[in-house]
Order: sequence, then C-alpha cells, then structure tokens
Amino acid sequence: MDSTEVVARLEAERERVLALAASSRADVAAMVEASRDSNADDEHDPEGQTIAYERQQLEALGSSARRRLAEVDAALQRVADGTYGVCEVCGRPIPDERLEARPTATRCVQHAG
Repeated sequence: MDSTEVVARLEAERERVLALAASSRADVAAMVEASRDSNADDEHDPEGQTIAYERQQLEALGSSARRRLAEVDAALQRVADGTYGVCEVCGRPIPDERLEARPTATRCVQHAG
C-alpha cells in the first residue's frame, strides 16, 4: 500500500471521527439544555434510562472519538516521519493485511497483545 493511499484512508477516517465527535458534543449539549428547566425525577422513573446514564453514554462516545482521533493523527505523523507500518516493538514491517484491517496499528501481530 503506497503512502498516498494510506494518507487518503487515514484522512477519511479522521473526517469520520471528527463528525462523530461533533455529533456527540451536540447531543450532550442538547440533552443538558433540554433538562435544564426540567424538574423531572428521572432517577426513580421505572420506564427507562436515566438522563445521567444517557449523558454518560454520549460522553463515552465522545471520549472514544477523541482517542480514535489521536490514533489517526499519530498514524498520519508516522507516515510523515517515514515510520508508518513499522512495529514499535521489534522494528519489523507490519503486514499490509494488518494495516488494511487496522490502519492505525503501531505493532505487528506478534506484539499486538
């Protein structure tokens, strides 16, 4: 896989993750705004999830998106540095199949665990 293709895939993933993070932030903000003037006691509502639980789920999605963005940015930096596709443990090439499945991989299969 050539570096142009790698960068294109990583940039596309970066855009996808940025959109997910923005959506998550907007959902949290909307939830906070919607519950701001409410006096609902959702902690004792037997009908469903609490607002706190739903907010925590949305914040976890946002946190996951931020971690994924950091992984993608680090992979793009490795491409720029010429170290993309090299195992950070043993220094051997990471197989193309692994990079196809996980473009942000920093370790070969042997050292992935």
